Formats: sequence, structure tokens, C-alpha cells
Amino acid sequence: QLQLVESGGGLVQPGSPLRLSCAASGFTLDAYAIGWFRRAPGKERAGISCISSSGTRTNYADSVKGRFTISRDNAKNTVFLQMNSLKPADTATYYCAAARLWLTSTTLHPGDFGFWGQGTQVTVSS
Repeated sequence: QLQLVESGGGLVQPGSPLRLSCAASGFTLDAYAIGWFRRAPGKERAGISCISSSGTRTNYADSVKGRFTISRDNAKNTVFLQMNSLKPADTATYYCAAARLWLTSTTLHPGDFGFWGQGTQVTVSS
């Protein structure tokens, strides 16, 4: 069974860091670009970061640029999202997803992604 499983979410104070993980089972991630998306209460799902299958290209939404870093460890079949300087506006359910793209391509368009995880909740509050 092909699955993506997110982990690492939780409740943190503003300004804190958090690292999310996206682990694959049933397939290897190295053939896929991996994206992170989030959905805040009452808002549309938004793409926030993507890393190419080669790992050489990354893409970030303006709202997280400079604070979030995406990376991948193909040996562990896992992609990470390091989130620093978290704000209450970052509160959302975070999802990872996999897309078959060219080796160095990235995208933040949800329709390009074929596999999705179930999500992990991140709450930033004092």
C-alpha cells in the first residue's frame, strides 16, 4: 500500500522551531518531487514548499520564505520541513504530497500531486 505519513506536529509558542517529517511506505520517494501544503481553519489549502526529486531545487511560498527549509533524505525515504520563527498565522494542518515531475522541477499546485498524507496539526499559540 502506497502511503505518505506526516509527523512532528504539535503545540508550540510563537518564535519556536518545529520539524515535520514526511515518510513514505510502499514506494521510494527519490522518484518524486515532494511538496508541503497547509490548510488553516476557514482557508483554502495552500502550497508552501516543494523539493525536486533530485533534491537540487526548492520552492517556497512568500509567507514562509526565509523561515522554513525543506530537505530530503532519500536513504531514509523521508522529506523534512524545518520551520523556524513560527507565528500564530502558521497554525494549520500540514500535509505532504508526492508528484512525478522532471528531475529538477518543483510545483506548488495541488493538482500536480498524486499522493497525499493524512496531515499533522501544527498550532502556534502562547
